[in-house]
Amino acid sequence: MADFKLANRLSALPPYLFAAIDKAKAEVAATGMDIISLGIGDPDLPTPDFIIEALYEGAKKPQNHQYPSYIGMHAFRKAVADWYKQRFNVDLNPETEVVSLIGSKEGIAHFPLAYVNPGDLVLVPTPNYPVYPVATNFAGGEVRFMPLLEENDFLPDLDAVDDASWARAKMIFVCYPNNPTSATAPKEFYERLIAKAKKFNVIVVSDLAYSEIYYDPAKKPLSILECEGAKDVCIEFHSLSKTYNMTGWRIGMAVGNPSLVAGLGKIKENVDSGIFQAVQEAGIAALTKGEPYAEKFRAIYKERRDIMSAALNKAGIKHRLPDASFYLWCNTPKGYTSSEFVTKVLKETGVVLTPGQGFGTPGEGYFRISLTVSNALLEEAVSKISKL
Repeated sequence: MADFKLANRLSALPPYLFAAIDKAKAEVAATGMDIISLGIGDPDLPTPDFIIEALYEGAKKPQNHQYPSYIGMHAFRKAVADWYKQRFNVDLNPETEVVSLIGSKEGIAHFPLAYVNPGDLVLVPTPNYPVYPVATNFAGGEVRFMPLLEENDFLPDLDAVDDASWARAKMIFVCYPNNPTSATAPKEFYERLIAKAKKFNVIVVSDLAYSEIYYDPAKKPLSILECEGAKDVCIEFHSLSKTYNMTGWRIGMAVGNPSLVAGLGKIKENVDSGIFQAVQEAGIAALTKGEPYAEKFRAIYKERRDIMSAALNKAGIKHRLPDASFYLWCNTPKGYTSSEFVTKVLKETGVVLTPGQGFGTPGEGYFRISLTVSNALLEEAVSKISKL
């Protein structure tokens, strides 16, 4: 059998965090132990029936059986623009400021290919969604990590990056509500970030995938595009996955600066053939009729959050009570690294947690819980953990 060597960009790649977790989970499950997975953020709630019906009706249309538009159906892009106007009071031109995505992960992974040349500097917060540094490396860029620390409310210290690095930087990633820490960003932070980006001509890449999982209507997460001047430097990625329980459907959008949207579109027309139009029609249904369902899902996650928080308090595990996202960012008990603790929990209880260190070095000392199982399973999981 021939031995084919991987390209350097893959050889240097660490194991993808959630793939490694799935492997460890399968090994423990093979021993016969029941598994409770609080690892990956994949909603357990079903996609609402009206979205499924829209897919079914769309799938019956012969015109949807051909290649779709690379940038997305005009009707879908208009639905995105209308939703942004209703939710954030942000005006978007569906012709030039919206592009459809096969999920936001795909768009984020491809975006650096449009703007990052080998050796270009990219500012990446850490702990982070692993796709940010990986996509940068695939494009040949140089990553500079910006620590997200508890004492700074898990916001990057923009002034800790010297002016010479800002001048070299091609883009900066931000994600709020944050994965994995669940932190949110105030408007003042976005305003300072936009000012820095405009001063040094840096692209701001905002990941807004968790904006609709919030617990207090008075604290709805912001879009950076709500801030004055944001469109001069920003592109924002969003997804229908978390809001409407559509993770497997693979549909999302990028919006904002028309040049940046067009650059991403240029990459996409060369690497994929767009989204099945029946899925886009289902996406239109979600965006136009889905708010009552999203509100119901938020109530379910809030109940889960409160149950889990109370159980963690009883177990003496310090954690951050989130205003948004369906994650709890918890402090690892003393005497363990994050990897040691989650490995012990998995092997002895069958409960899957995510080690904070897997999201980046500053994540050491933390672990993440995903609220994507039932109340009963959450209570059972904490009961098992507290007995260790």
